[in-house]
Amino acid sequence: MKARIVYASMTGNDADMAEILEEDLQDYDFDVETSEAEFTDASDYLASDLCIFVTYTYGEGKMTDDVADFYEQLQELDLSGKYFAVMGSGDKTYNDHFCENVFDFEKMFKQVGAKEVVAPVTIENAPDDDAIAAIDKAAEEMADRLNG
Repeated sequence: MKARIVYASMTGNDADMAEILEEDLQDYDFDVETSEAEFTDASDYLASDLCIFVTYTYGEGKMTDDVADFYEQLQELDLSGKYFAVMGSGDKTYNDHFCENVFDFEKMFKQVGAKEVVAPVTIENAPDDDAIAAIDKAAEEMADRLNG
């Protein structure tokens, strides 16, 4: 099973999340390729079975340029027959906007025909032990659903 993880990270938190997930999926025998959103074209997902996007939400939910560019590319694709997962970090002081971009990408993946394999994983700021456990659990669920 081929998985593509694309991440956007301003502070390194989401890069850390992507790295944890990549290692987890490799342990479950996924062929994983990981790259940063600003250096990746969304069409790279077409060569994968599992499309994963890890992003942060900045402030009150406005996408930064690199995230918005990738989002626009994504909406041009047909990902029917593909699976997806989204995760990311945010700051709970923004209340209603906490991890808003994660859910924006969840909606877009559904809109372009991909099937959600696990619920979104959202964490506050840097991945702590609870966040790492949530990422590990999501990877296990992905493996159970797709490699089973």
